[in-house]
Amino acid sequence: MKLTEKLIQLESELTKIIDEFKTLKMQAYMLEEENQKLKMELCQYPEEKKKAVEDNAQRILGEGHDNLARLYNEGFHICHLHFGQTRRGDCLFCMGFLRKM
Repeated sequence: MKLTEKLIQLESELTKIIDEFKTLKMQAYMLEEENQKLKMELCQYPEEKKKAVEDNAQRILGEGHDNLARLYNEGFHICHLHFGQTRRGDCLFCMGFLRKM
């Protein structure tokens, strides 16, 4: 094969690679646009939905505190040092944790 033929073949292969690169670049651009659009949609919750989420979070937080207080009153540790272990008497760590919540 002559040098000129090899160069023409190489040029053809490079052209194909460049075309494929352009296609991939366009797909990446479209995906970035879609990602940005989805982020914007997530950030644009109506006020009633925001209120419902906040109310639900407060309800869950209240239930969690009630459950921990119940466990403590049933004689179990709720502090990170001895969580779930049976306690004898009051535990300052547990009591402090309940006060923080």
